[in-house]
Amino acid sequence: MGYWLYILKSKSADKYYIGISQNPERRVCYHNTLEKGFTSRYRPWQIVFTKEYDDKIQAAAVEKKIKSWKSKKMIERLVRREYFL
Repeated sequence: MGYWLYILKSKSADKYYIGISQNPERRVCYHNTLEKGFTSRYRPWQIVFTKEYDDKIQAAAVEKKIKSWKSKKMIERLVRREYFL
């Protein structure tokens, strides 16, 4: 079972969240109900992008790369499939 990079978009604010999980659908449910940190302030969230990787190390490396961009425009290009990882 691989790991998924996922990007969530808040339905209530113009915010994105990037994470990795073996089950992104279960993870978005967690962000929308139980999580108490950053994502709790901008509920509800929806998955707008996923990409599967063979292992956690690969997925985490891509997650780190995207977070290093600090650019909403680049994330939006990725979500629109105008930029490829």
